[in-house]
Amino acid sequence: MKILVDTNVIIDILCKREPFFEDSYNSLNKCIDNHTIIVSASAITDIFYIARKYIGSEQAKECIRNLLDLIKISDPRGADIEKALSSDISNFEDAVVSAIAERQKAKYILTRNTKDFEKSKILSITPHDYLNINK
Repeated sequence: MKILVDTNVIIDILCKREPFFEDSYNSLNKCIDNHTIIVSASAITDIFYIARKYIGSEQAKECIRNLLDLIKISDPRGADIEKALSSDISNFEDAVVSAIAERQKAKYILTRNTKDFEKSKILSITPHDYLNINK
């Protein structure tokens, strides 16, 4: 099974943001053990930009290097952009993420912001809910 992990989950982990860190960390570890993890290529730049403010550039780079061993990066394709442009999802970046998840045949989008993906064809799930259904 494939799960697309949204930017906020990874940032919660790298920056140890409370009160989200524990659920995000545990859900990502469980996903890594049991599923293929997909992250949008554009999310990586966002993750670096935000993480460097919390942990510094060098540590952010090292964390991303380590992350690359655990995940599959999915570049947005032209068809994903076209789909996002005609999507009912109002935020374009979220619409692109949804289109990538759909193309990759992900079962879930793991995110804290499930409202952002209410109109996605791929079910969004919070880290907390993922842990509850995968005990």
